[in-house]
Order: sequence, then C-alpha cells, then structure tokens
Amino acid sequence: MPPQTRYARSGEVNIAYQVVGDGPFDLVFVPGFVSHMDLQWADPRIARFLEKLASFSRLIMFDKRGTGLSDPVASPAPLEDRMDDVRAVMDPAGSQRAALLGLSEGGPMSVMFATTYPERTRALILCGTFATGTLDPEDHPAGQRWVEEFQRVQGTLEHWGEGYTLGIFAPSADSERDRIGRGVFERSAASPHMARTLIEMVAQTDVRDLLPSVRVPTLVLHRGEEFIPVEGARYMAERIPGARLVVLPGRDHIPFYGDADGYAEEIEEFLTGARHAPVSDRVLTTVMFTDIVGSTERAAALGDARWRELVGRHDELTRAELERHRGREIKTMGDGFLATFDGPARGIRCARAIADKVRALNLELRAGLHTGECELIGEDIRGMAVNIAARVGAIAGADEVVVSSTVKDLVVGSGICFVERGRQQLKGVPGEWQLFSVDQVEAPASNRLPLETRERLAPTKS
Repeated sequence: MPPQTRYARSGEVNIAYQVVGDGPFDLVFVPGFVSHMDLQWADPRIARFLEKLASFSRLIMFDKRGTGLSDPVASPAPLEDRMDDVRAVMDPAGSQRAALLGLSEGGPMSVMFATTYPERTRALILCGTFATGTLDPEDHPAGQRWVEEFQRVQGTLEHWGEGYTLGIFAPSADSERDRIGRGVFERSAASPHMARTLIEMVAQTDVRDLLPSVRVPTLVLHRGEEFIPVEGARYMAERIPGARLVVLPGRDHIPFYGDADGYAEEIEEFLTGARHAPVSDRVLTTVMFTDIVGSTERAAALGDARWRELVGRHDELTRAELERHRGREIKTMGDGFLATFDGPARGIRCARAIADKVRALNLELRAGLHTGECELIGEDIRGMAVNIAARVGAIAGADEVVVSSTVKDLVVGSGICFVERGRQQLKGVPGEWQLFSVDQVEAPASNRLPLETRERLAPTKS
C-alpha cells in the first residue's frame, strides 16, 4: 500500500507529497520528467529503491505541478516557481533543512534551491541530470550527441501512453510486459500536452551560471547511459566547488532499474559516511522460471488491449497455482515469473499445472527448475542457483518443463517421470549440465487413495 498522500499549497497550486521513514535527517526527492505518487509503489523496483532511501532518511517525495496527483496546470511554470514547490512541500512536512536528490529534470530545480536557500540545504545529490538542455551542439557539453538523444525522446511523445519512453530511460527493462506497465504510468502521470511541454522546457533550461555558487556538499551521480551523456555530469562536477563525481556502470537513465541497490548505496554512503549492506540469508531452495513462448508475436497479432487482458489472466492462473503449491512469487520477469519452493516436487507440479492451465488461453509456457543454495536479500534472491534455473528455462521448448539433474535426483519416489535432454552447456555457467524434461506427473501420495480402496472402487470386468 502506498503511504498517505497529503497536499501542500504553492501559490494557487496544490502539490501532492508523501513522507516515508524516520531517519535522522530529511531527504527531499525532486522527481524527473513525470511521476505519480501512488503508482510508483505498484512497481516493486521503484518501491524497493524508495524503501532503501527511507531506511536511512526521512524521505519526502512530491509530484511536480501538472503531473501525477498534483493540480493540473495549463502549462509548466518558470523554473523559479517550480523550485519554490520544494520549499512549499518542506514546510508542512516539518522539514527545516534537508538534503536534495534531484533526478534528471529535477536536477536544475535542486541546483536553484540549493543556491537560493543554502541555509535549508544539507547536501545536494544530482542524479543523471544536466545543467543545460540547449539544442545548440556547439554550446552543449555533449555536443551533437545530446541533440540526437533529445530528438529520440521527442519521437516517443507521438505515442505517449504506450510506454515507448522505457526504451530510452530504462533499456534493460524494455520488455513487452514492462512497456505496457510504463504506458499506464505515462497516461496517469501527465497528459500528452503536458508531457510534450515539459520536454520542450528541458531545451530551455540553463543553470550553468549557478553552479559556482553551490556551497553545500554535492554528489554528481551518473551512469554510462545514452540519454544524458556523461559529459554533462563531468561539466557540473568540475564547476560546483568540491563536488564529487561517481559514474556507475549500466545503461539505464532511471535509477530504479539495473543495479538500483548499488545506486542507492552510493547515495547512502555520501549522506551518512557508510553503506549498510542488506541483511542476507543463504538457504537451499528450488527456483522456477516460467516464460510465455512467442509472446512478442502474439502481442503484435492481438494488439495491446487484448494482449494485456490475456497476460492478466495468465498472471491470475499462475498466482493461483503458486498459492496451491506453496510457491513464493519473487517477481515477474518479462512475460513470466520467478518463484521459489520449499520442495522440488511441488515446484515441478506447479510448473506443469501452470502450463496445463494456460493452454486453455491458447498460450504455451516453458519452465526451468533447479535446486541450490540462494542468497535471500529482502524479497529478492541471488546466487548461481538462480542463474542456472534461468538458463535451464531458456532451453525448454513450448509446453515443456525442464529440470537439472539435481532436481531429478531429489524427487525420486515422487511419481514424477523424466526424459533425458542430454548434457548441455548453460550460458555463463561452468561445465556441462545433464538436463531432463518432465514426462509425467502423478498426483502426490497425500492426494491418492490407498491401493485397496482404488481396487475396491475400480469397475469390474464383465
């Protein structure tokens, strides 16, 4: 459930904001292009990132005017007025002094606030942002590259609400399923007119003259992304007195995707002086990956609306079988699921049941399972066992459940029969692995009648 949304008055405009966490200092998250206070909690990746920030701070978030849950406006206000929305949110939240985290388009706003209200600014973190959006290649730190990336974003606006910004802002998550979710987010976060106006305002933004006046500790955090070239980050770090530049690996502009934990840990270390590794446990578990076969072709043939409805039904059936077989959903992966089981036989039966159920939807499923030691980190899992299960699943064909020899050996006596799939090389996994395809699955013994009862009830031969 999302935290309570409140409203702050900024002139004649109501600004939606939320407060999460009870850390020793305040951190104001100044959002990028568009945001939506409630919908952000529906995406586990965004929620995990925000919860990480709230674990070491009192996190204050808001939707800019004209976006998300804040008041609609005819057109975005000047940078000075939008910057004052930060102060308007801090006051009712009871924040006298806060660190500012400016993401993307929120970076220039944060720079202006830090120079206008230095007494209220504890520190400044500039994430994947810029000092100028000028489209004059001879006047921009990244030159023609920035102009070309800006034009790419403008092109996606012709299809606003269809999720195509994801391919630019988070290419690692640009699957059909994620694109559908991104489309919902886009439509809810801003109208097509507001989205286009906000992008056009980026080209008019320029706070380069303010950079030497920043007098608070500053971290410039960037990835090796394409959308906002790293030259812009270096430009800011060189001109803000004492600023520290950290360039992280990855292609995603939005920090919630890719190595989001590493991104959040850099912010934590900068603000607290230390990073706290997440508490982890290692357990033996059975890992299952499922995937819809030919999902891209089916989505193209059905269209977005019908495909979204079909995937939703697939998800309902999958979750019902996970509950019935005591599986734990970890996350959705493209058009499939990653789940764990406390027993390999239950995992196999669940995978087979899901494949049988979704066949009624005219869908074909493939699944892969492996049992091994995994590292539990919060609600997520890591480890070689996860990688092996993913590779095994990739080898499976349509309507096939493939398992490693480890799984096969652990279910002896369960009534599950297998067919050899031979020894296989698994990408990124050392050595060769003997794999097996599930051929027949009997009901578990607890669901079968005793032999004498079955014989008594069997029809007699005439």
